[in-house]
Amino acid sequence: MSSGFSRRNLLVGMGAAAASPAFASPARWLAPHDAKRAAVAATTTADGMILLSRNENPYGPLPSAHEAMRDALVHANRYSFPPDYAALVGCISKLHAVRGTDVVLGAGSTEILRMSADAFTGPGKRLITGHPTFEAMAAYASRLGTEIVPVPLTASYAHDLEAMLRAASGAAGGLIYICNPNNPTGSLTPASELEAFRRSLPSGYVLLVDEAYHHFADGFPGYAAQAPADNVIIARTFSKVYGMAGIRLGYAVATPGRAKELEKWQLEANINAVAAQCSAVAMDDAAGVREAARRIVADREDFMRQAKARGLKVIPSYTNFAMMEAGHPAPQVIEYFGRNKVQIGRPFPPMTTHVRISFGTPAEMKRFWQVWDGMKLAALSFAPAQSLAAAKYRWDGSC
Repeated sequence: MSSGFSRRNLLVGMGAAAASPAFASPARWLAPHDAKRAAVAATTTADGMILLSRNENPYGPLPSAHEAMRDALVHANRYSFPPDYAALVGCISKLHAVRGTDVVLGAGSTEILRMSADAFTGPGKRLITGHPTFEAMAAYASRLGTEIVPVPLTASYAHDLEAMLRAASGAAGGLIYICNPNNPTGSLTPASELEAFRRSLPSGYVLLVDEAYHHFADGFPGYAAQAPADNVIIARTFSKVYGMAGIRLGYAVATPGRAKELEKWQLEANINAVAAQCSAVAMDDAAGVREAARRIVADREDFMRQAKARGLKVIPSYTNFAMMEAGHPAPQVIEYFGRNKVQIGRPFPPMTTHVRISFGTPAEMKRFWQVWDGMKLAALSFAPAQSLAAAKYRWDGSC
């Protein structure tokens, strides 16, 4: 737990970012001196593996953020330096139209999830989640002795809000976790239904809405960002549209009372100096954020066209990845791609024959489709033909 010092009280107003989908080519996106650096960031691992597995932004951080990172490294020997955390908190509070005291910073949004588990779950409490969804929340809550209640998604892969409400009855309260758009399905739970759901929540429950993929859904019908309320906390991350997965920065927006409950479980000095400086610069680069979202949405549209041309069934996606029917047990398909130097998402029970593909650069996706097209000629006999439902998979810390 923290010692009581609050970075939330630091508030400096800076520009806010809003993102809506469109497209920009990599050449237009990159400053000349950043082209080689970004090309390295977007390519494969040292042994030639293409990474389409963790919902990362293959194009890397915004050029403006790259420059801020380099500037911040000069001060790496200091615990803090201007602008410290104030500019970052100011950008977040302006974007969400809240006060600086309503913002809680985390080392990635996973720390926000962990703080939420510590604050609102434990013995005698319930965590209610969709199934499948991002597993980190359940992993954190289960360590505290929380009763975990997974609720299957609807036929349209939305969260079954009515079933979640039923699951909330008869308990002393706890936490309800909704990832929207949802990971791993990429699907939406309609904003209008979420608002009615919030108003119906039993006392003692807090709703945590994980908006990690907000920028890739913003502006599309059926989606709207949620606002904090006494029983609602919003989580966001810099790992997706901002391309900073390795920098580890996320945040929560909540009412002052809920923010204080979270902050009790916050690691002291949890945000490093590089993250604090480059993230504030990135948020202030509204045009750059829009370009980043536009490019990913264009990659998504191209993926859908390629899948349609092959007659594949893909769950409609509002994220930077897609989940589709593979026609084979998922472990076999995953291993086949790995043998061909393409890493795709891990298995997601109970979706036994679906695979999740994170969108890469055009060159990476060209290779993905080449490997996919070769799959119909492969026997896929090198992997055991086991049922995913019978296998047990644990969250490995990835997205």
